[in-house]
Amino acid sequence: MSNYDVVVIGSGPGGYVGAIRCAQLGMKTALIEKYDTLGGTCLNVGCIPSKALLDSSEHFHNATHNFKQHGIELGSIKADIKQMIARKNEVVSQTCSGIKFLMDKNKIDVFHGMGSLVDSTTVLVKGTEEKTLKAKNIIIATGSKPNYFPGMEPDKKRIITSTEALSMTEIPKKMLVIGGGVIGLELGSVYGRLGTEIEVVEFAPNIIPTMDGTMSKELTKVLKKEGFKFHFEHRVQKVENTGKGVKLTALNKKGEEVTLEADYCLVAVGRKPYTEGLGLENAGIKVNDRGQVEVNDHLQTNVPNIYAIGDVVRGAMLAHKAEEEGVFVAELLAGQKPHLNYDLIPGVVYTWPEVAAVGKTEEELKAVNVPFKSGAFPIKALGRARASMDIMGTVKVLAHAETDEILGVHMIAPRAADLIMEAVTAMEYRASAEDIARICHPHPTYSEAVKEAALAATADRALHI
Repeated sequence: MSNYDVVVIGSGPGGYVGAIRCAQLGMKTALIEKYDTLGGTCLNVGCIPSKALLDSSEHFHNATHNFKQHGIELGSIKADIKQMIARKNEVVSQTCSGIKFLMDKNKIDVFHGMGSLVDSTTVLVKGTEEKTLKAKNIIIATGSKPNYFPGMEPDKKRIITSTEALSMTEIPKKMLVIGGGVIGLELGSVYGRLGTEIEVVEFAPNIIPTMDGTMSKELTKVLKKEGFKFHFEHRVQKVENTGKGVKLTALNKKGEEVTLEADYCLVAVGRKPYTEGLGLENAGIKVNDRGQVEVNDHLQTNVPNIYAIGDVVRGAMLAHKAEEEGVFVAELLAGQKPHLNYDLIPGVVYTWPEVAAVGKTEEELKAVNVPFKSGAFPIKALGRARASMDIMGTVKVLAHAETDEILGVHMIAPRAADLIMEAVTAMEYRASAEDIARICHPHPTYSEAVKEAALAATADRALHI
Protein backbone atom coordinates (compact mmCIF):
# COMPACT_ATOMS: atom_id res chain seq x y z
CA MET A 1 0.00 0.00 0.00
CA SER A 2 1.31 3.44 -1.01
CA ASN A 3 0.64 6.64 0.92
CA TYR A 4 0.05 10.01 -0.76
CA ASP A 5 -0.86 13.54 0.18
CA VAL A 6 -3.15 13.72 -2.86
CA VAL A 7 -4.62 11.10 -5.18
CA VAL A 8 -6.24 12.45 -8.36
CA ILE A 9 -8.71 10.21 -10.19
CA GLY A 10 -8.84 11.14 -13.88
CA SER A 11 -6.12 12.58 -16.12
CA GLY A 12 -8.08 15.08 -18.21
CA PRO A 13 -7.18 18.80 -18.19
CA GLY A 14 -8.57 19.23 -14.68
CA GLY A 15 -6.93 16.13 -13.26
CA TYR A 16 -3.46 16.36 -14.74
CA VAL A 17 -3.17 20.14 -14.18
CA GLY A 18 -4.39 19.73 -10.60
CA ALA A 19 -1.82 16.97 -10.07
CA ILE A 20 0.98 19.14 -11.45
CA ARG A 21 0.07 22.05 -9.18
CA CYS A 22 -0.13 19.75 -6.16
CA ALA A 23 3.33 18.41 -6.94
CA GLN A 24 4.68 21.93 -7.46
CA LEU A 25 3.43 22.81 -3.98
CA GLY A 26 5.35 19.95 -2.43
CA MET A 27 2.64 17.31 -2.11
CA LYS A 28 3.32 13.65 -2.84
CA THR A 29 0.87 13.09 -5.68
CA ALA A 30 -0.59 10.15 -7.58
CA LEU A 31 -2.68 10.26 -10.76
CA ILE A 32 -5.04 7.46 -11.81
CA GLU A 33 -6.21 6.98 -15.41
CA LYS A 34 -8.32 4.06 -16.61
CA TYR A 35 -7.12 4.30 -20.23
CA ASP A 36 -3.63 3.60 -21.56
CA THR A 37 -3.04 7.25 -22.53
CA LEU A 38 -3.27 10.36 -20.39
CA GLY A 39 -5.26 13.50 -21.22
CA GLY A 40 -8.85 12.37 -20.82
CA THR A 41 -11.62 13.19 -23.29
CA CYS A 42 -10.15 16.58 -24.22
CA LEU A 43 -6.83 15.33 -25.52
CA ASN A 44 -7.95 11.93 -26.85
CA VAL A 45 -11.47 12.28 -28.24
CA GLY A 46 -12.45 15.92 -27.73
CA CYS A 47 -10.80 19.34 -27.92
CA ILE A 48 -7.49 18.42 -29.54
CA PRO A 49 -8.56 15.91 -32.21
CA SER A 50 -11.58 17.99 -33.21
CA LYS A 51 -9.40 21.08 -33.71
CA ALA A 52 -6.96 19.03 -35.78
CA LEU A 53 -9.75 17.94 -38.10
CA LEU A 54 -11.27 21.43 -38.14
CA ASP A 55 -7.95 22.84 -39.34
CA SER A 56 -7.53 20.13 -42.00
CA SER A 57 -11.04 20.63 -43.33
CA GLU A 58 -10.60 24.42 -43.31
CA HIS A 59 -7.46 24.09 -45.45
CA PHE A 60 -9.41 21.93 -47.90
CA HIS A 61 -12.32 24.38 -47.95
CA ASN A 62 -10.00 27.31 -48.68
CA ALA A 63 -8.23 25.37 -51.42
CA THR A 64 -11.51 24.60 -53.16
CA HIS A 65 -13.28 27.92 -52.57
CA ASN A 66 -10.82 30.78 -51.96
CA PHE A 67 -7.38 30.04 -53.42
CA LYS A 68 -8.32 30.95 -56.98
CA GLN A 69 -9.37 34.44 -55.92
CA HIS A 70 -6.03 34.79 -54.15
CA GLY A 71 -4.31 34.01 -57.44
CA ILE A 72 -3.44 30.42 -56.56
CA GLU A 73 -4.30 27.95 -59.31
CA LEU A 74 -4.57 24.29 -58.34
CA GLY A 75 -5.37 21.17 -60.29
CA SER A 76 -7.71 18.44 -59.16
CA ILE A 77 -8.24 18.56 -55.38
CA LYS A 78 -9.29 15.58 -53.31
CA ALA A 79 -9.92 15.22 -49.59
CA ASP A 80 -8.12 12.21 -48.11
CA ILE A 81 -10.06 11.48 -44.93
CA LYS A 82 -7.72 8.66 -43.93
CA GLN A 83 -4.70 10.98 -44.01
CA MET A 84 -6.63 13.63 -42.07
CA ILE A 85 -7.46 11.05 -39.40
CA ALA A 86 -3.84 9.85 -39.38
CA ARG A 87 -2.57 13.41 -38.85
CA LYS A 88 -5.16 13.90 -36.12
CA ASN A 89 -3.96 10.72 -34.41
CA GLU A 90 -0.37 11.93 -34.59
CA VAL A 91 -1.33 15.25 -32.97
CA VAL A 92 -3.17 13.39 -30.21
CA SER A 93 -0.25 11.02 -29.65
CA GLN A 94 2.26 13.87 -29.38
CA THR A 95 0.03 15.81 -26.99
CA CYS A 96 -0.65 12.82 -24.73
CA SER A 97 3.07 12.00 -24.67
CA GLY A 98 3.63 15.55 -23.53
CA ILE A 99 1.40 14.94 -20.51
CA LYS A 100 3.39 11.80 -19.64
CA PHE A 101 6.57 13.92 -19.79
CA LEU A 102 5.03 16.46 -17.40
CA MET A 103 4.10 13.70 -14.95
CA ASP A 104 7.66 12.39 -14.93
CA LYS A 105 9.11 15.90 -14.66
CA ASN A 106 6.97 16.66 -11.61
CA LYS A 107 7.58 13.22 -10.03
CA ILE A 108 3.90 12.30 -10.07
CA ASP A 109 3.17 8.58 -9.79
CA VAL A 110 0.82 7.45 -12.56
CA PHE A 111 -1.37 4.37 -12.21
CA HIS A 112 -3.32 2.99 -15.17
CA GLY A 113 -6.55 1.24 -14.28
CA MET A 114 -10.02 1.88 -12.93
CA GLY A 115 -9.84 3.92 -9.74
CA SER A 116 -12.61 3.49 -7.17
CA LEU A 117 -13.12 4.63 -3.61
CA VAL A 118 -12.95 1.99 -0.89
CA ASP A 119 -13.56 4.62 1.76
CA SER A 120 -12.78 8.32 2.24
CA THR A 121 -9.01 7.80 2.33
CA THR A 122 -8.49 4.64 0.27
CA VAL A 123 -8.50 4.23 -3.51
CA LEU A 124 -8.36 0.87 -5.26
CA VAL A 125 -6.81 0.76 -8.74
CA LYS A 126 -7.80 -2.19 -10.91
CA GLY A 127 -5.49 -2.47 -13.90
CA THR A 128 -3.16 -5.21 -15.02
CA GLU A 129 -2.76 -5.69 -11.29
CA GLU A 130 -4.55 -4.31 -8.24
CA LYS A 131 -3.03 -1.53 -6.16
CA THR A 132 -4.33 0.17 -3.04
CA LEU A 133 -3.48 3.82 -2.41
CA LYS A 134 -3.97 5.72 0.85
CA ALA A 135 -4.55 9.46 0.52
CA LYS A 136 -4.90 12.40 2.87
CA ASN A 137 -6.91 14.12 0.14
CA ILE A 138 -8.63 12.87 -3.02
CA ILE A 139 -9.58 14.87 -6.12
CA ILE A 140 -12.28 13.42 -8.37
CA ALA A 141 -11.71 14.53 -11.97
CA THR A 142 -13.43 11.80 -13.96
CA GLY A 143 -15.01 14.12 -16.53
CA SER A 144 -17.99 13.33 -18.71
CA LYS A 145 -19.21 11.17 -21.58
CA PRO A 146 -21.59 11.77 -24.52
CA ASN A 147 -25.22 12.12 -23.55
CA TYR A 148 -28.29 10.86 -25.42
CA PHE A 149 -32.02 10.58 -24.90
CA PRO A 150 -34.41 7.64 -25.41
CA GLY A 151 -34.85 6.80 -29.08
CA MET A 152 -31.44 8.10 -30.15
CA GLU A 153 -29.20 5.52 -28.51
CA PRO A 154 -25.89 5.34 -30.45
CA ASP A 155 -24.90 2.02 -31.98
CA LYS A 156 -21.46 3.48 -32.84
CA LYS A 157 -21.85 2.30 -36.43
CA ARG A 158 -24.41 4.52 -38.17
CA ILE A 159 -25.78 6.30 -35.11
CA ILE A 160 -22.60 7.81 -33.70
CA THR A 161 -21.26 10.11 -31.01
CA SER A 162 -18.43 12.62 -31.23
CA THR A 163 -15.95 9.83 -30.46
CA GLU A 164 -16.80 7.89 -33.63
CA ALA A 165 -17.11 11.08 -35.70
CA LEU A 166 -13.44 11.77 -34.98
CA SER A 167 -12.35 8.49 -36.58
CA MET A 168 -14.49 8.14 -39.71
CA THR A 169 -13.10 6.07 -42.59
CA GLU A 170 -15.23 7.76 -45.24
CA ILE A 171 -16.69 11.14 -46.08
CA PRO A 172 -20.47 10.69 -45.84
CA LYS A 173 -22.70 12.05 -48.57
CA LYS A 174 -25.19 13.15 -45.94
CA MET A 175 -25.13 13.40 -42.15
CA LEU A 176 -27.85 14.27 -39.67
CA VAL A 177 -26.73 16.08 -36.52
CA ILE A 178 -28.98 15.98 -33.47
CA GLY A 179 -28.13 19.07 -31.46
CA GLY A 180 -27.21 22.60 -32.49
CA GLY A 181 -24.64 23.13 -29.77
CA VAL A 182 -20.86 23.36 -29.86
CA ILE A 183 -20.05 19.70 -30.54
CA GLY A 184 -22.62 19.22 -33.29
CA LEU A 185 -21.72 22.42 -35.14
CA GLU A 186 -17.97 21.88 -34.94
CA LEU A 187 -18.05 18.30 -36.20
CA GLY A 188 -20.77 19.21 -38.68
CA SER A 189 -18.40 21.88 -39.99
CA VAL A 190 -15.59 19.35 -40.41
CA TYR A 191 -17.62 17.13 -42.71
CA GLY A 192 -19.62 19.95 -44.29
CA ARG A 193 -16.39 21.49 -45.59
CA LEU A 194 -15.40 18.13 -47.06
CA GLY A 195 -18.62 17.94 -49.06
CA THR A 196 -21.05 16.20 -46.72
CA GLU A 197 -24.63 17.48 -46.74
CA ILE A 198 -25.37 18.47 -43.14
CA GLU A 199 -28.85 18.72 -41.61
CA VAL A 200 -29.13 19.84 -37.98
CA VAL A 201 -32.13 18.81 -35.89
CA GLU A 202 -32.51 21.06 -32.83
CA PHE A 203 -35.19 21.08 -30.14
CA ALA A 204 -34.67 24.79 -29.40
CA PRO A 205 -35.69 27.59 -31.79
CA ASN A 206 -32.05 28.44 -32.53
CA ILE A 207 -28.49 27.08 -32.44
CA ILE A 208 -26.01 27.67 -29.57
CA PRO A 209 -29.03 28.53 -27.38
CA THR A 210 -26.97 29.37 -24.28
CA MET A 211 -25.03 32.12 -26.08
CA ASP A 212 -26.11 35.65 -26.99
CA GLY A 213 -28.94 35.73 -29.52
CA THR A 214 -26.97 37.89 -31.96
CA MET A 215 -24.25 35.23 -32.13
CA SER A 216 -26.84 32.56 -32.87
CA LYS A 217 -28.34 34.56 -35.73
CA GLU A 218 -24.95 35.39 -37.24
CA LEU A 219 -23.64 31.83 -37.03
CA THR A 220 -26.84 30.49 -38.58
CA LYS A 221 -26.28 32.81 -41.56
CA VAL A 222 -22.69 31.61 -41.92
CA LEU A 223 -23.55 27.93 -41.76
CA LYS A 224 -26.51 28.26 -44.12
CA LYS A 225 -24.16 29.91 -46.61
CA GLU A 226 -21.93 26.83 -46.25
CA GLY A 227 -24.86 24.56 -47.07
CA PHE A 228 -26.18 23.58 -43.62
CA LYS A 229 -29.91 22.92 -43.31
CA PHE A 230 -31.67 23.44 -39.99
CA HIS A 231 -34.79 21.89 -38.48
CA PHE A 232 -35.59 23.98 -35.41
CA GLU A 233 -38.14 23.15 -32.71
CA HIS A 234 -38.07 19.49 -33.71
CA ARG A 235 -38.36 16.81 -31.05
CA VAL A 236 -36.57 13.61 -32.07
CA GLN A 237 -38.71 10.50 -31.52
CA LYS A 238 -36.35 7.81 -32.76
CA VAL A 239 -33.35 7.09 -34.95
CA GLU A 240 -32.97 3.77 -36.74
CA ASN A 241 -30.00 2.10 -38.41
CA THR A 242 -31.36 0.92 -41.77
CA GLY A 243 -28.23 -1.00 -42.69
CA LYS A 244 -26.77 1.38 -45.24
CA GLY A 245 -27.94 4.52 -43.53
CA VAL A 246 -30.19 6.02 -40.85
CA LYS A 247 -33.80 7.10 -40.59
CA LEU A 248 -34.77 9.81 -38.10
CA THR A 249 -38.33 10.52 -37.02
CA ALA A 250 -39.19 13.79 -35.28
CA LEU A 251 -42.17 15.96 -34.43
CA ASN A 252 -42.07 19.58 -35.60
CA LYS A 253 -43.50 22.50 -33.61
CA LYS A 254 -46.94 21.80 -35.10
CA GLY A 255 -46.81 18.23 -33.84
CA GLU A 256 -46.46 16.84 -37.35
CA GLU A 257 -44.23 13.83 -37.97
CA VAL A 258 -41.12 14.51 -40.03
CA THR A 259 -38.82 11.83 -41.46
CA LEU A 260 -35.20 12.45 -42.43
CA GLU A 261 -32.70 10.01 -43.93
CA ALA A 262 -28.92 10.08 -44.26
CA ASP A 263 -25.78 7.95 -44.21
CA TYR A 264 -25.01 8.71 -40.58
CA CYS A 265 -26.57 10.40 -37.58
CA LEU A 266 -24.34 12.23 -35.10
CA VAL A 267 -25.93 12.44 -31.65
CA ALA A 268 -24.59 15.66 -30.09
CA VAL A 269 -27.01 16.60 -27.33
CA GLY A 270 -24.39 17.41 -24.73
CA ARG A 271 -22.46 15.38 -22.20
CA LYS A 272 -23.16 13.90 -18.77
CA PRO A 273 -20.92 13.40 -15.71
CA TYR A 274 -18.97 10.15 -15.62
CA THR A 275 -19.12 8.46 -12.21
CA GLU A 276 -19.76 4.79 -13.04
CA GLY A 277 -17.63 2.42 -10.98
CA LEU A 278 -16.17 5.25 -8.92
CA GLY A 279 -17.55 3.90 -5.64
CA LEU A 280 -18.89 7.23 -4.44
CA GLU A 281 -21.34 5.43 -2.18
CA ASN A 282 -18.44 3.78 -0.30
CA ALA A 283 -17.29 7.18 0.90
CA GLY A 284 -20.80 8.60 1.34
CA ILE A 285 -20.38 11.26 -1.35
CA LYS A 286 -23.57 13.03 -2.44
CA VAL A 287 -24.63 13.23 -6.08
CA ASN A 288 -27.45 15.47 -7.37
CA ASP A 289 -30.32 14.48 -9.66
CA ARG A 290 -28.23 15.42 -12.72
CA GLY A 291 -25.54 12.93 -11.79
CA GLN A 292 -23.09 15.64 -10.73
CA VAL A 293 -20.97 15.30 -7.62
CA GLU A 294 -22.17 17.94 -5.18
CA VAL A 295 -19.52 20.45 -4.03
CA ASN A 296 -19.41 23.68 -2.08
CA ASP A 297 -17.74 26.95 -3.14
CA HIS A 298 -14.35 25.38 -2.38
CA LEU A 299 -15.10 22.40 -4.66
CA GLN A 300 -15.25 20.26 -1.54
CA THR A 301 -17.72 17.38 -1.38
CA ASN A 302 -19.72 16.56 1.73
CA VAL A 303 -16.71 14.42 2.74
CA PRO A 304 -14.15 17.07 3.86
CA ASN A 305 -10.98 15.54 2.38
CA ILE A 306 -12.54 14.70 -1.01
CA TYR A 307 -12.85 17.32 -3.74
CA ALA A 308 -14.34 17.20 -7.25
CA ILE A 309 -13.62 19.32 -10.33
CA GLY A 310 -14.40 19.70 -14.03
CA ASP A 311 -17.25 18.10 -15.94
CA VAL A 312 -18.24 15.90 -13.01
CA VAL A 313 -19.43 18.95 -11.00
CA ARG A 314 -21.78 21.84 -11.72
CA GLY A 315 -21.00 24.52 -14.28
CA ALA A 316 -19.92 24.68 -17.88
CA MET A 317 -18.21 21.57 -19.24
CA LEU A 318 -15.05 23.28 -20.47
CA ALA A 319 -11.45 22.08 -20.34
CA HIS A 320 -10.13 25.46 -19.21
CA LYS A 321 -12.70 25.64 -16.43
CA ALA A 322 -11.53 22.23 -15.21
CA GLU A 323 -7.88 23.34 -15.32
CA GLU A 324 -8.59 26.39 -13.20
CA GLU A 325 -10.51 24.27 -10.71
CA GLY A 326 -7.62 21.81 -10.50
CA VAL A 327 -5.22 24.64 -9.64
CA PHE A 328 -7.77 26.11 -7.22
CA VAL A 329 -8.06 22.89 -5.19
CA ALA A 330 -4.28 22.32 -5.16
CA GLU A 331 -3.62 25.81 -3.82
CA LEU A 332 -6.44 25.49 -1.31
CA LEU A 333 -4.88 22.27 0.02
CA ALA A 334 -1.57 24.12 0.34
CA GLY A 335 -3.18 26.74 2.59
CA GLN A 336 -3.31 29.46 -0.04
CA LYS A 337 -6.31 31.62 -0.94
CA PRO A 338 -6.88 30.98 -4.67
CA HIS A 339 -9.19 33.01 -6.88
CA LEU A 340 -11.64 31.66 -9.48
CA ASN A 341 -14.24 33.91 -11.13
CA TYR A 342 -16.87 31.73 -12.77
CA ASP A 343 -18.49 34.78 -14.38
CA LEU A 344 -15.40 35.31 -16.52
CA ILE A 345 -14.82 31.87 -18.00
CA PRO A 346 -14.94 32.35 -21.78
CA GLY A 347 -16.82 30.03 -24.11
CA VAL A 348 -15.80 29.28 -27.69
CA VAL A 349 -17.31 27.57 -30.72
CA TYR A 350 -14.56 26.60 -33.17
CA THR A 351 -16.50 26.99 -36.40
CA TRP A 352 -15.17 29.48 -38.95
CA PRO A 353 -15.51 32.24 -38.17
CA GLU A 354 -15.22 31.29 -34.52
CA VAL A 355 -17.72 32.34 -31.87
CA ALA A 356 -16.49 33.47 -28.45
CA ALA A 357 -18.10 35.06 -25.44
CA VAL A 358 -17.53 36.11 -21.86
CA GLY A 359 -19.85 37.59 -19.27
CA LYS A 360 -23.58 38.20 -19.53
CA THR A 361 -25.68 37.92 -22.67
CA GLU A 362 -28.18 40.58 -23.68
CA GLU A 363 -30.99 38.16 -22.83
CA GLU A 364 -29.61 37.53 -19.33
CA LEU A 365 -29.30 41.25 -18.59
CA LYS A 366 -32.85 41.90 -19.72
CA ALA A 367 -34.14 39.03 -17.57
CA VAL A 368 -32.79 40.63 -14.40
CA ASN A 369 -33.53 44.23 -15.42
CA VAL A 370 -29.94 45.43 -15.46
CA PRO A 371 -29.70 48.71 -17.42
CA PHE A 372 -27.18 48.31 -20.22
CA LYS A 373 -26.01 49.79 -23.48
CA SER A 374 -24.81 47.86 -26.48
CA GLY A 375 -22.21 48.59 -29.13
CA ALA A 376 -21.52 46.44 -32.18
CA PHE A 377 -19.08 46.52 -35.06
CA PRO A 378 -19.22 44.38 -38.24
CA ILE A 379 -16.09 42.42 -39.19
CA LYS A 380 -16.60 43.34 -42.87
CA ALA A 381 -15.72 46.96 -42.04
CA LEU A 382 -12.16 45.98 -41.13
CA GLY A 383 -9.35 46.42 -43.64
CA ARG A 384 -7.70 43.26 -42.26
CA ALA A 385 -10.87 41.27 -42.91
CA ARG A 386 -11.13 42.39 -46.52
CA ALA A 387 -7.45 41.65 -47.09
CA SER A 388 -7.93 38.13 -45.77
CA MET A 389 -11.37 37.51 -47.34
CA ASP A 390 -12.79 36.80 -43.87
CA ILE A 391 -15.62 39.32 -43.68
CA MET A 392 -18.36 37.45 -41.82
CA GLY A 393 -19.21 38.26 -38.22
CA THR A 394 -19.57 40.98 -35.63
CA VAL A 395 -18.30 42.03 -32.20
CA LYS A 396 -20.76 43.16 -29.53
CA VAL A 397 -19.89 44.91 -26.26
CA LEU A 398 -22.45 45.21 -23.46
CA ALA A 399 -21.77 47.80 -20.76
CA HIS A 400 -23.70 49.03 -17.73
CA ALA A 401 -25.82 52.02 -18.73
CA GLU A 402 -24.79 54.03 -15.66
CA THR A 403 -21.25 52.95 -14.75
CA ASP A 404 -20.02 51.92 -18.23
CA GLU A 405 -18.49 48.73 -16.71
CA ILE A 406 -18.26 45.97 -19.31
CA LEU A 407 -20.81 43.28 -18.53
CA GLY A 408 -20.37 41.01 -21.54
CA VAL A 409 -18.51 40.71 -24.82
CA HIS A 410 -19.74 38.48 -27.64
CA MET A 411 -18.12 37.95 -31.00
CA ILE A 412 -18.28 35.89 -34.14
CA ALA A 413 -15.05 36.63 -35.95
CA PRO A 414 -11.85 35.16 -37.36
CA ARG A 415 -9.68 34.11 -34.39
CA ALA A 416 -12.41 35.03 -31.91
CA ALA A 417 -11.05 32.32 -29.61
CA ASP A 418 -7.92 34.43 -29.18
CA LEU A 419 -9.56 37.87 -29.41
CA ILE A 420 -11.90 37.13 -26.49
CA MET A 421 -9.00 37.24 -24.04
CA GLU A 422 -8.79 41.01 -24.36
CA ALA A 423 -12.32 41.16 -23.00
CA VAL A 424 -11.63 38.60 -20.26
CA THR A 425 -8.59 40.56 -19.07
CA ALA A 426 -10.44 43.87 -19.16
CA MET A 427 -13.42 42.47 -17.27
CA GLU A 428 -11.20 40.82 -14.65
CA TYR A 429 -10.02 44.33 -13.79
CA ARG A 430 -13.59 45.68 -14.08
CA ALA A 431 -12.75 47.92 -17.00
CA SER A 432 -15.29 50.20 -18.65
CA ALA A 433 -16.13 50.23 -22.35
CA GLU A 434 -14.35 53.57 -22.54
CA ASP A 435 -11.18 51.96 -21.15
CA ILE A 436 -11.02 49.58 -24.13
CA ALA A 437 -12.06 52.37 -26.51
CA ARG A 438 -9.09 54.50 -25.39
CA ILE A 439 -6.50 51.72 -25.80
CA CYS A 440 -4.47 51.85 -29.03
CA HIS A 441 -5.07 48.73 -31.11
CA PRO A 442 -2.68 47.73 -33.93
CA HIS A 443 -3.77 48.28 -37.53
CA PRO A 444 -4.72 46.35 -39.56
CA THR A 445 -5.96 43.62 -37.17
CA TYR A 446 -9.17 41.91 -36.18
CA SER A 447 -8.70 43.31 -32.66
CA GLU A 448 -9.74 46.73 -33.97
CA ALA A 449 -13.32 45.41 -34.03
CA VAL A 450 -13.20 45.12 -30.23
CA LYS A 451 -12.10 48.74 -29.91
CA GLU A 452 -14.76 49.90 -32.38
CA ALA A 453 -17.52 47.97 -30.60
CA ALA A 454 -16.40 49.53 -27.30
CA LEU A 455 -16.51 52.96 -28.94
CA ALA A 456 -20.02 52.21 -30.15
CA ALA A 457 -21.09 51.19 -26.65
CA THR A 458 -19.43 54.20 -25.01
CA ALA A 459 -21.17 56.96 -26.92
CA ASP A 460 -22.25 55.51 -30.26
CA ARG A 461 -19.06 56.85 -31.78
CA ALA A 462 -17.49 53.98 -33.73
CA LEU A 463 -15.09 55.47 -36.25
CA HIS A 464 -15.32 53.16 -39.23
CA ILE A 465 -19.06 52.66 -39.74
